[in-house]
Amino acid sequence: MKKIFLSLIIFCLLSYPVFCQKFGVSTNLAYWGLTTPNIGLNIGLGNKTSIELIGLYNPFKFKNNKQLKGWAVQPEFRIWTCKRYNGHFFGIHAHYADYNGGLKTFLYDGWLIGGGASYGYSWLIGKRWNLEAEIGIGYAYMDYNKHKRIQHLTRERPIHQTRNYIGPTKAAITFIYFIK
Repeated sequence: MKKIFLSLIIFCLLSYPVFCQKFGVSTNLAYWGLTTPNIGLNIGLGNKTSIELIGLYNPFKFKNNKQLKGWAVQPEFRIWTCKRYNGHFFGIHAHYADYNGGLKTFLYDGWLIGGGASYGYSWLIGKRWNLEAEIGIGYAYMDYNKHKRIQHLTRERPIHQTRNYIGPTKAAITFIYFIK
């Protein structure tokens, strides 16, 4: 299921002709606050529609075997209320992540998949620069192994669990640089 989902996203992005569309590169400051490098691609489809594809990767390990390792993708289709990349927008997003980490008693090693809806606002701050704020809610199916830490280094036998999550699925403060 994971391979089919990722293949479909890549196929849709590669098969769309972007040569005559305005597009930009972005980064989410909220992810940087969680020590997670990320990059996004924004592609205008029509006067009031666009897509965004965000990718993130976190390879970091902290003291006492604490870590937030993983990678994720989050494509989103947006409908703008006024002009594209200016003002209010509503979005429908999907997400997939593969993760391994934990900061307290447990470590979690697994994956998640889901989707949701979002609302945001975009400000023009320069000729080629925008600032966006966005919040989203949705669903995620999580499949993971839960390990309890023993003396901060070793783990006991993992417990396999699944979880259906409903709640916030997107929070972003994003800078975008538009490439003409």
